[in-house]
Amino acid sequence: MSVKKKLVTNFVSLASVQGLNFILPLITIPYLLHVLGPDRVGLINFAQAFIQYFILFTDYGFIFVATRDISLAREDNKKLSVIFSTVMLVRTLLMLISFIVLIVLLYTVPKFKADSMIYILTFGMVLGNVLFPIWFFQGIEKMKTISILNAISKVIFTLGIFVFVTDESKFMYVPIFNSLGYIAIGIIAIYVITSHHGIHFVKPSKEDIMYQLKSGWHIFVSNIMTSLYTTSNVFILGFFASNTIVGYYSSAEKVVKAVLSIITPLVQTVYPHLSRALQESREAAIALLHKVFLLVTVLMATLSLFVGIFAAQIVEIVFKYEEITPILQILAAFPLILGWANVFAILTMINFDYKKELSRIYIAASIFSVILMFLLIPQFKQYGTAWTAVLTEAFATSLMAIFLWKKGIHVWKWRGK
Repeated sequence: MSVKKKLVTNFVSLASVQGLNFILPLITIPYLLHVLGPDRVGLINFAQAFIQYFILFTDYGFIFVATRDISLAREDNKKLSVIFSTVMLVRTLLMLISFIVLIVLLYTVPKFKADSMIYILTFGMVLGNVLFPIWFFQGIEKMKTISILNAISKVIFTLGIFVFVTDESKFMYVPIFNSLGYIAIGIIAIYVITSHHGIHFVKPSKEDIMYQLKSGWHIFVSNIMTSLYTTSNVFILGFFASNTIVGYYSSAEKVVKAVLSIITPLVQTVYPHLSRALQESREAAIALLHKVFLLVTVLMATLSLFVGIFAAQIVEIVFKYEEITPILQILAAFPLILGWANVFAILTMINFDYKKELSRIYIAASIFSVILMFLLIPQFKQYGTAWTAVLTEAFATSLMAIFLWKKGIHVWKWRGK
């Protein structure tokens, strides 16, 4: 199969599941708002935002470092088994640490203790995420497998919601089916890797473990810093506003994230290919980045304009809660800004080994975000949260662009023939 054909196949495979990621939230969110009300939906989303910290912790930097290592060693099954076993072991240990921290917080923090069961049930997402080595499939460019497994997860969750969540008293089924979806595909993924790809578990050496931890450190720091102005928005808002307001904000945010999911297959498809292209030619890699940047700009600018202009109509059709409209209008800029951020950070800075510099940018953006949070969220609640998210992401993306410009990597400057 030619490189171009493989890229197209991988993109189509990932795009199909992202279609589910786009459509299913637009079906389930309105249903949950109607059946459970904004208050319960807010609590569920607050719990998910809290558990995301543990998912970030267990992800460490493997989603990019392990993907790159798997891609470069894809013809050597012995080496692949070592990488696979090492990453899975480290992630499992990080998950056990996470669960201990969760239990301590549930018994010591009143806000968590009051609804402790929902946090424990939601923690199943962490287990499923650890079990599902998406980095392995990305590295060997088997995107179709990722698509199928993710589709299974989404279907399990969606069917469970519509069958079992019939009134407010059944709201605990939401985290149960969400976690079950994650865990199910994780178990299937392990089976596929060990039975169909010739990978087996081996005992990792101390050197292998330290290599993975050291290689992923800067990306881990970047992810943690990024969470201060992504996941933390819902989390911090939950301390200053009611669950109902959190429900309004998180609903608008999920619409924007559904729109953003459109770019994910493109990034996941190009990333491993770009890693190998960079090994051969810096100029060829930059030329590919030019094309990707142009495509992302046109696509995401169109989507941002659409969401901003038709926010009221989207809310009327999807949610029926007009309080969500102004939040969605503010967040409408997200698709374009985050589209650029994906190209600058993931495809460019990480691939060109500027992980340390990327960490510094995220640290600066996090400090900026914390300042905005304390200035805007206590007084302006959901609107302050939305503006904090947009302004911080714009700040971080601008710093990335400035850094790349100084390094002579002008990914936004078209040099087509």
